[in-house]
Amino acid sequence: MYRVRAAGLLLTAAYLSFTGWLLLRPHYVTWVPSPNLRPFGTIRDDLRLPPVDAARHLLAGLGLLAPLGFLLPVAGGRLESSAVVSFVRTVFAGLMISLSVEFTQTMVPGQLFDVDALILNTAGVALAHLLIVPAARRHLRRRRRTSPPPPGAPAALTPTGVGAP
Repeated sequence: MYRVRAAGLLLTAAYLSFTGWLLLRPHYVTWVPSPNLRPFGTIRDDLRLPPVDAARHLLAGLGLLAPLGFLLPVAGGRLESSAVVSFVRTVFAGLMISLSVEFTQTMVPGQLFDVDALILNTAGVALAHLLIVPAARRHLRRRRRTSPPPPGAPAALTPTGVGAP
């Protein structure tokens, strides 16, 4: 389990580094629109585009931080915690990461705060968590119950509760 958690921490750090690089690059443009502080404003504008362009914009917003929906629980390594607690913890962490990225973007030339990006990024984290984590937890719990105990394990760690003589 420690190897899985270490791999989760490493992958989370690598993904956040990549995302930070991707989102915090300066964009030198001659004209910059005002920040979007009205919820669903740019989402409505995106939905007025042709269907392929609208889908591309919305899926980009949903998919940007979506890997955190399963990387954060893996990095946390809490296999036995409640599913609801895990979901709330992961979505809140995704919201805070998205919020920090959006606020940091305001200091980069050509980047703006967009409340809709915050909504889509957080929804992507939530969807990824709901689609992947419950099934992965069931699989890991099942594998933990059926795996044989390590040699020399104490009686409490054996599957039947009865230790080897």
